[in-house]
Parts: sequence; C-alpha cells; structure tokens
Amino acid sequence: MNIPPGTVNPPIRNEEALRFLLTRRSRPPKTLTAPAPDRAALTELLTAAARVPDHGKLEPWRFVVLERPALERLSQAAGDYARTHGLPETVAAKGVSQLGDSPLCVVVIAVPRPTEKVPQIEQTLSVGAACLSLLNAALAAGWGAGWLTGWIAHDEGFAKTAFGLNEGEWVAGLVHIGTERMLPPDRPRPDLDRIVTWVEA
Repeated sequence: MNIPPGTVNPPIRNEEALRFLLTRRSRPPKTLTAPAPDRAALTELLTAAARVPDHGKLEPWRFVVLERPALERLSQAAGDYARTHGLPETVAAKGVSQLGDSPLCVVVIAVPRPTEKVPQIEQTLSVGAACLSLLNAALAAGWGAGWLTGWIAHDEGFAKTAFGLNEGEWVAGLVHIGTERMLPPDRPRPDLDRIVTWVEA
C-alpha cells in the first residue's frame, strides 16, 4: 500500500487485546490444578515472555521450568531446609505448599550483564517485564497463572541450590501455570485520580 508523504495513519485499535489488558487478573496459584501446558504450549508462552523491552539486547533473564517431579522434590527440600535453618512453621509452610501444590512453575531468573551502556536498573526492569509477559501470555492462552516469590525465591541459600543460580543471579519470580479450579473475585484497582499527573505545558 502506497502512503502519500506526510500522511498520518490513525491508530488501529486491537479491541480484543485491549479488552484483555483492561480485565486481566492473576490467579492465585493455590487455585490451580493439573493439567498444565505441555512443552510445546509452554514454548509458545516462553517465546512471548522473551519478547520484551531489552536495551542492548542483553537478555538479562533466563527461565527454569519446574515440572511435577521436580516440584515434588523441591517441596521436600524446602521443608528440610526450613527445619534445618529454623524458619517459623507458618513461613516454611508457604514455601513448601507453593512448590508442592503447583502444576507447573517457571522460575524467572535475573541474569545481570556487566556493561557500562545499560544500567542495572534497566536490566532489572526487563526481567520484571519478562515475568509479566509470561503471566499475561499464559492467561491469554486460557491457562490460570500467578506470579509469586516468597522465601524460597529470596533465601539465597535455598534458591541457589534449588534453582541452579550462578554467581550474581537472583530469582525475579515464580510463575505458576495450570488449570484454574475457580475464578477468584476481582480486587479493587488503583484510583487513577490519585496516581496520574497531567502536564499540559
């Protein structure tokens, strides 16, 4: 199609995509059950997750996919670790159940790249974008999905061994994906009048 010079095309709205973004909501992982996406279906979701803003094309993230046998093993390991390190029982239980009850979990790992051109904060923001893109892709594909962290993500002693972290890496999110058993009620959303500033000139 030939567009005359100086012509400005009006924006083309993607109503379906906008409707999804305006109504999307995470599913609590405890409401998810099997089946989970198979490897072919998950590869599509991971492809979407990797298609995020990435200044310098550094790919400051990677994904570790935990399938059911791995989740069962790590749930047991989390319980053992919590007892050995004296974690409060209520705290320990959250990590154990998060792994043990999950149909499938993708660990999104931040991989900081040493470069002077791209500040670490920009790399961190790209990792967060990858988490959200994976979450949204799973929801858009019809799965239930939720993004959590917790002590199993932040405790360096556990996470390094459990998720195979290399030096300098850290866990940005545990994205649980499966079939939703129930639709959770929506939660109150931000009041735009409180968080938006319009600058006219």
